[in-house]
Amino acid sequence: MKSKKTSIFIVLIIIFLLIVLGFLGYFIYVMYNENVSDKNISQQLSSSVISDTKNTKSENNKTPKNPIDFKSLKKTNKEIFAWIKVPDTNINYPILQSEKADDFYLHRDIYGNNKYAGSLYIEYCNDTELTDRVTVVYGHNMIDGSMFANLHKFEDTSFFGKHRYFYVYTPERKLTYEVVSAHNYSTKHIMNSYNFAEKKVFKDYLEYIQNPRTTVRNVRTKLDHKLTTDDRILTLSTCLNAGDGRYLLQGVLVKDEFTR
Repeated sequence: MKSKKTSIFIVLIIIFLLIVLGFLGYFIYVMYNENVSDKNISQQLSSSVISDTKNTKSENNKTPKNPIDFKSLKKTNKEIFAWIKVPDTNINYPILQSEKADDFYLHRDIYGNNKYAGSLYIEYCNDTELTDRVTVVYGHNMIDGSMFANLHKFEDTSFFGKHRYFYVYTPERKLTYEVVSAHNYSTKHIMNSYNFAEKKVFKDYLEYIQNPRTTVRNVRTKLDHKLTTDDRILTLSTCLNAGDGRYLLQGVLVKDEFTR
């Protein structure tokens, strides 16, 4: 009887190991295919990738040149409305908004094909002109460092201090955002939880992002200007490295320039 129980136990262990190996094999297969897809996308959009935001000024140093080929991007997918670049990170991607569903690009690439890593996107409640008081951009925290994984670099105090700005391009504009704070956050949905149309609600939110109630945070104490209810906040949102919740990078619009 004891020998029979031992045999059953061994069989169960073998079955369990086979299941685990199967999942691992599938995960590796998916990641391999997505890496191939990423390389193909990068090659096709190579003319649109921002390599250096310092080289976007015109000769007269007044009107910035738009480094993004939005004409080609719109042919690829008309739902691409902006491009984001965070210096010294892998974050150099288009941003989309779906007309079909808020989470359409959660697990789809810019072509609409199934892809676990998804794309960067905003929900329909936000305006693609980025004129809302608060706009939230979502992106996965991928183990290979893609999408919004590199937001977690801002957990390092030194990195946070040295990286003051990030940039968003639209077909006609260059938007410069100053990083206010980077911090852990709950699973609470920002756009559904706050009525930013109310001035007091927005004012309270501005105070919150300058003093997040979490131990995992970096806050810029000296900003280009004092935050007011006339400001525009761009919130970059991704998953935590462990546990439930979100990691947020909060940026305030400090310069809005037309591009040529």
